[in-house]
Amino acid sequence: GENLWESFNNYDLLLLICGLTVPGHYVGGTPITPGEIAKIFRSNEKPLKILAGPVTLAYTMRGGSFAEILKNLEVDFLVRGDVEAFLESFFKGEPNENKRSDYNLIDEIAHLGAEIVKKHPKFPFIICEMELSKGCERSSYCSFCTEPVLHGRLKSRSVKGVLREMKELYREGCKAFRFGRTANIFAYGSDWNHRKPCPSVLEELFSEARKIAPDAIIHNDNANPSYMIEHRRETVKILETIVRYNTEGDILSFGVESFDEEVLKRNNIGSSPEDVLEAVKMVNEIGGVRVNGVPKILPGINLLYGLIGESPKTYRKNYEYLRKILDKGYLVRRINIRQVMIFPGTPLHRYYSMKRFKMNKSLFEKWKEKIREEIDSPMLKRVFPVGTILRRVIPEYKKGRMTFGRQLGTYPILVGFPGNFEKPVDVLVVNHGRRSITGIKYPASINSMTVEELEMIPGIGEKLSRKIILERPFKDWKDVEKALGPNLTNHLKDLGITL
Repeated sequence: GENLWESFNNYDLLLLICGLTVPGHYVGGTPITPGEIAKIFRSNEKPLKILAGPVTLAYTMRGGSFAEILKNLEVDFLVRGDVEAFLESFFKGEPNENKRSDYNLIDEIAHLGAEIVKKHPKFPFIICEMELSKGCERSSYCSFCTEPVLHGRLKSRSVKGVLREMKELYREGCKAFRFGRTANIFAYGSDWNHRKPCPSVLEELFSEARKIAPDAIIHNDNANPSYMIEHRRETVKILETIVRYNTEGDILSFGVESFDEEVLKRNNIGSSPEDVLEAVKMVNEIGGVRVNGVPKILPGINLLYGLIGESPKTYRKNYEYLRKILDKGYLVRRINIRQVMIFPGTPLHRYYSMKRFKMNKSLFEKWKEKIREEIDSPMLKRVFPVGTILRRVIPEYKKGRMTFGRQLGTYPILVGFPGNFEKPVDVLVVNHGRRSITGIKYPASINSMTVEELEMIPGIGEKLSRKIILERPFKDWKDVEKALGPNLTNHLKDLGITL
């Protein structure tokens, strides 16, 4: 315990890179707190102390624990620029905390640090985020976004640089990658092409990545629906490329933020609800093909509350559009519903520093609940129907008789299954919660399943599972039918359960 806090005291330099710009719930670990930052710096007197990352933005945030604690931190350097640029200037003897760098520097050094992944407590069950770009391809920006504050206009990293880093990470044993740290995957490379998408650049990126890491998980991150519709022809090509090389279970996160036109306009979000529906349709048509019963790539939808111009009407509109998506039969892999984080330097921050913002918590919770119940729930059943096999689910924690785990990938679904497992396991989907799945270890045989596993299957309660165990072993399905009747027997067969 205590001595670990002090374990950095024999280093010359202690650098903390931390902070986030998007709120979220974390299963695999939790982001560092301001108190922990202070404790690490306090417990290690000797080294030179440097703090970097989005956490330094929050420095000037009004109110809230972050601003206060950070003000009283004893740090030697507070890096608001790019950390690699600062370090270079520091080692040259002219430290500059605000210095920015381009990708030339990153590409020279990124691959050299690959071996550090082995120090991750969960290695080799980790996913490496491959940075593709900084900034945003739009010429004007969303009110709440930190990307332009931090990075301005879109700057894409060279394919060569990305692949070189990926190759080293793969060599060190990393088996999962996400092409992330980009505001819009479809715009990657567009800054070299008069702001138009470059299908050939993405074809090179994905095909070469697949050669480097033939058995790795390759997933994606963000996409801008209005850009996709504006550049429909190129988008289709890029989507086809992605589907050719990616791993199933992938998501393109759409920064929809709101389906209320008033909110979209006042926050300069630059998309329309109809664009979003079109983009959802497009990804479904090209990415909906299933491998192992799991779709290759589906849209995810991000909604943001606390924006300028919001009214009770906004909540209703958001719900109605999600309902439309459901009723049209499209698949959406997940819906994120978040409250906006207000960062200094953004138009939203300026707006709220003039007038007090009060989030309507009860309205937020009411509609969130309605979306979870009426949209998420049926959607989950469509995306992962009963009988789907989820390969290599990694156990994360236990609760009673259940193990809970997730696959490696982008926003993996939480799966609960009975039994005690330490190593990755294949799981057969038998039932659905609201945002999680219940399964049993696969392959599953009626003659060897445990009581707990049998009880997981809808239609088999405690009584029936005892009966099955007493009457085992069954010689054939006729035997099973005698004990359980035709309906349940057929259901077990459909699930993929064997004798």
